[in-house]
Amino acid sequence: MIEIKKYKRNGYTFSLKAEDGANLLSSVPFSSHEEVKKTVEQLQAVQNTQHVFERKTNHEGKFLFSVKGLDGRLIGKSELYTSEAGMENGIKNVRNRIASLTTL
Repeated sequence: MIEIKKYKRNGYTFSLKAEDGANLLSSVPFSSHEEVKKTVEQLQAVQNTQHVFERKTNHEGKFLFSVKGLDGRLIGKSELYTSEAGMENGIKNVRNRIASLTTL
């Protein structure tokens, strides 16, 4: 499920949710509802592209990943994971969830 929310005054964000409602990916803010909808529609194009998933470790040693569009622009970030294996599983879950959505 994709959940689009109003962000502050004139912005919007979206969250990619697992079937159980857990948050898989939180987007960066977008300036318009049209921009967020367009980005959501492009998710299926990036799901099988390896270089759009950027793996990171924060200053506390926790793992996270970000997703970039084919143009290199940041789309969103994951939650924090305690292990690298957990992060890799999170990436797999994001890909699978995008693929399972019939309507974005």
